[in-house]
Amino acid sequence: MTTTFSGREPAGVAAGTISRSSPTKCQARTRLYRDGKLELEGFPVAEISDHLGHDSSVVWLDLRDPDREDLAVLSEEFGLHPLAVEDAVHEHERPKLDRYRSHLFLAAYAVHLNAETGELATSELAAFITQRALITVRKDDGLDIGAVLEYWDASPDLAGSGVGYLLYGLLDHVVDGHFAAVQAMDDTIEDLEDRLFSDRPQDKDVQRRSFELRKSLVMLRRVVLPMREVVNSLMRRDLRIVSEPLQPYYQDVYDHVLRATEWTESLRDLVTTILETNLTIQGNRMNVITKKVTSWAAIVAVPTFITGFYGMNVPYPGFGQHWGLITSSAIMIVTAVVLYAVFKAKDWL
Repeated sequence: MTTTFSGREPAGVAAGTISRSSPTKCQARTRLYRDGKLELEGFPVAEISDHLGHDSSVVWLDLRDPDREDLAVLSEEFGLHPLAVEDAVHEHERPKLDRYRSHLFLAAYAVHLNAETGELATSELAAFITQRALITVRKDDGLDIGAVLEYWDASPDLAGSGVGYLLYGLLDHVVDGHFAAVQAMDDTIEDLEDRLFSDRPQDKDVQRRSFELRKSLVMLRRVVLPMREVVNSLMRRDLRIVSEPLQPYYQDVYDHVLRATEWTESLRDLVTTILETNLTIQGNRMNVITKKVTSWAAIVAVPTFITGFYGMNVPYPGFGQHWGLITSSAIMIVTAVVLYAVFKAKDWL
């Protein structure tokens, strides 16, 4: 069955890459490389078999939010394993690289950090990797596929490396997104540190942002940490995906993954330290407030004692005399001033 697509195309995606007829119901994008050069794009998915008949052809197929039936159409064509197809349909798969007889299955996540709220958004990506085809499966538009296409077009000299080149551009974009998210979190944490020691207490805001960042860092760690093993596995020579010219490029991606992982771990510790420091500052501030309240209570207690003493209905020096009032007032003022001076000297006020 042939389906015709209509409607506005996603921003940043070349119109020519979108296939206008396809045996799948979901939106599909296609590209054909032959002898290391981009020869055709936006061709029908049904023509992929014809193009793969040439030994020098490499095909990229992108599916957005496909269902089981969509992937079943391609399963027979490319010999996709049922378990891999199942993982591509299911959500919240762990980043991984599975090896099957005829292909590899890759699961990864693109991320985007909201700098204002500190909330991390993830977009799941699955990829089937064969010797001459790369099939990407996206659950949503969280991954900027247009940026990946721009990278491929900007490095035509590497296109001769086939599927390994396409996969490198995809992974490099995903890992750069991880790195950018970590860097944005680092900047946000620096801002939190400034707020932490601000003259105006911002305890509630600091605590809220710290918990949000901690939650995002935990999520980012689950996404970034497994990528180290994924990229390392792809670089194995027995897989024959990464050619010799591409080795330095994959090594660069691997280094970025390691840096992002280590940076994420250090930021988690830093956020924990900020939370603990914030609680300590609150405790210290409470101790200062308690000392001040206690000191003022002591200052007020002495005049209260004196007025209570002079308010007794028994004779005392100056009872019923004008000078008795003056004497009691003087005693109250003098003792209050002395107590204030003593507490101020001890830094209790």
